[in-house]
Amino acid sequence: MKIGILALQGAFLEHEHMLQRMETDYFEIRQKKDLEQQMDGFIIPGGESTVMGKLLKELDMFEILRDRILSGLPVFGTCAGLILLAKEVEDNPTYFGSMNIRVKRNAYGRQLGSFYTRQDFAGIGVIPMSFIRAPYIAEAYEGVQILAWAEGKIVAARQGNQLVTAFHPEVNEDVRVHQYFLDMICR
Repeated sequence: MKIGILALQGAFLEHEHMLQRMETDYFEIRQKKDLEQQMDGFIIPGGESTVMGKLLKELDMFEILRDRILSGLPVFGTCAGLILLAKEVEDNPTYFGSMNIRVKRNAYGRQLGSFYTRQDFAGIGVIPMSFIRAPYIAEAYEGVQILAWAEGKIVAARQGNQLVTAFHPEVNEDVRVHQYFLDMICR
């Protein structure tokens, strides 16, 4: 199994470290030619969604990745990745628009609004959740399975081969969310 990690900006190194710990092959996606490599899954890290979306288009990778996602490539979006996958983003443009959710960006405020909690994640159990200028899912529509809540808000969901979290599982030691994604790929 080989996972492509978008490495234009944001927390991609933390995802790499998590996959190294899990002894899973990965490669960085920084330019269009990187998309020539075979990948079984794709991770969109946290960071700045507007910057990532702009760079994906400028580097001529956006359409290729959108087509692959819409064709069923398993994808895991954390924080900004969740925003990029959302069909609707409050007060902001949409990008891939592949997941049937409405998202509120920076929903918990500025950097000072960042927080840590432990909550239940469906099928996994109680896990650590680190929120950093995080969004949340304001509404999940048809076909979306809600996987986790925090502070009364939806913070993790799945639709087919797409998994999203508003929090950053890659910054904690717990590998279970990443394992959940790898198990999705194997199925």
